[in-house]
Amino acid sequence: MNRQVFSVFLLVLFCWTGSVSAADTEPSTNRGNLVLYFANDLFYNTDKYYTNAVQLRYIMPSLDWFPAVADPDVQADASGTPMIREYFMSFGVGQALFTPEDTASTELQKNDRPYAAHLYGFAALHVKRPMIMDTMELSLGVVGPSALGEKAQNKVHRVRGFDLANGWRNQLRDEPAIMFTWTRNYRLNENAGASGWGWDILPHHSLTAGNVLTQAAMGAELRYGWNLPRDFSTSLIRPGSGIEGTSANPVLRRKSDGWGWYVFVGAEGKAIIHNIFLDGNSWTDSHSIEKKPFVGELNAGVALLINGMRITYQHVYISREFRAQRGGGQDYGSISLTIPF
Repeated sequence: MNRQVFSVFLLVLFCWTGSVSAADTEPSTNRGNLVLYFANDLFYNTDKYYTNAVQLRYIMPSLDWFPAVADPDVQADASGTPMIREYFMSFGVGQALFTPEDTASTELQKNDRPYAAHLYGFAALHVKRPMIMDTMELSLGVVGPSALGEKAQNKVHRVRGFDLANGWRNQLRDEPAIMFTWTRNYRLNENAGASGWGWDILPHHSLTAGNVLTQAAMGAELRYGWNLPRDFSTSLIRPGSGIEGTSANPVLRRKSDGWGWYVFVGAEGKAIIHNIFLDGNSWTDSHSIEKKPFVGELNAGVALLINGMRITYQHVYISREFRAQRGGGQDYGSISLTIPF
């Protein structure tokens, strides 16, 4: 699966860059972005736990009609000084699948994590300033058979000739799924985003509440490369994750929009109060497992930027999420593709 997906990403990349003429290398003053995320543990020859996730997010152009933009200290003044704050909205859909380690068995595996699927849509408001960005995101969906986890996983396995996951009859029951997340991201290097070699440090912290997930998280990303983007993180599929929005404001926009690349490392720690994928259903009896209240995550990867487009690959490691989990944590790979238009 991973080779085919990566090939599609490369095909889209080459088609897009080949269609951009020299006259198009200067970015539009205001445009949207379509971002596709794909995460899977098959990159590391496993098929368990957080086994597959996809998400599609559309980021609108900056909202010049947002009421707060009319404030005198936000809008450009009479001398033409650019506004120092922009507002974006984003919308999207996604699906995440979770399975135990042994997917061959049809029996309930009481000492392993439950089968579960999450199908959802979301809307978010992003407030972007030169060194800080706030995100408020609402996600609505369903956990359970209606999230189509069994069909999604086993259809792909049949096509690819993989063994089927046989225990989906033991998955979590249908339950409406809601989450609200507030995230604040920071940029610590004021000069990041200038042309040429550069580095930046991007801390973040977030709060999430809902019957799917209730937690507090904090972390940071360090990156170094050529013509860095002037954004706030290299996104994973997370509640309230970072935005790849193109700014209409020259103060907030990357100075060079031709090409660039960077390498990055990141870390996040989470204090978890509730996780439906381990704690089980909220209002009905279901399989559950004792979770660990503190979980860590490490990631590292590389990103390529061409004419406003970005393709990213990163390796992610998650520490043990439940007490009966065997061995160490879990490794998976994540690809994201950002296309401006």
